[in-house]
Amino acid sequence: MAAKRYELSDAQWVRIAPLLAGKVGDPGRSGGDNRLFVNGCLRVLRSGAHWHDLPERYGKWKTVHRRFSRWCHAGVWERVFEALTKDRHNQYLMIDSTIVRAHQQAACGKGGPRDQALGRSRGGLTTKVHMLADALRRPLRFVITPGQAHDITAAPVLLDGQEGWAIMADKAYDSKDLRDRIAGMDALALIPSSRSRKRPIPHDTALYRHRNRIERCFNRLKHFRRFATRYDRRTVHFTGFVLLAATMIWLR
Repeated sequence: MAAKRYELSDAQWVRIAPLLAGKVGDPGRSGGDNRLFVNGCLRVLRSGAHWHDLPERYGKWKTVHRRFSRWCHAGVWERVFEALTKDRHNQYLMIDSTIVRAHQQAACGKGGPRDQALGRSRGGLTTKVHMLADALRRPLRFVITPGQAHDITAAPVLLDGQEGWAIMADKAYDSKDLRDRIAGMDALALIPSSRSRKRPIPHDTALYRHRNRIERCFNRLKHFRRFATRYDRRTVHFTGFVLLAATMIWLR
């Protein structure tokens, strides 16, 4: 029973199977064990277990890890996630970020934390996950930066090419450039004014209360332990787990 808690249900597998690499008809060798492989990745994602501790029923851990890495570099997890997010609810969009503490093993190895979206702050070694979410508390896009990066630096990338009648964010995103960008999207900026602004800009406080939905989305994502704590040295692998966790939110 414990193993099933980490695995795809039949209904979830039906939705995700056509989106995976290695299915019948794809070039190269077919992945007959695709479901077992994804379940093995989910086991590591949800439990936070080291790859060495992956139960033998999922196959050799080195093989599973190597394939996970290959899919990360090939953008497979990203394509699966983007396919699911086409059915989005863009009544309004929300942006926010969360700090993820990095385990000491994320900083070891050749090169250390250099160029791997790891930064040092009062909380120690951290990574920041910036996220765009829809009105139904579902993630739409991510940007991964070092932990000390300001929230607003990722906002243009998160909003690029997006549509929605309103954009919600907290006062850390209060800037003229961002407000101008949102106006250029023909959207309403629901952003409280920062204390440094001499003339506060009013916003719809009743509607702004819905911004807690992106915080609840982060809470759901942090049920996956490899999202809540970064164990991966390489950003591409951590991003793969972030996308896999987000995919599971869309499969619920």
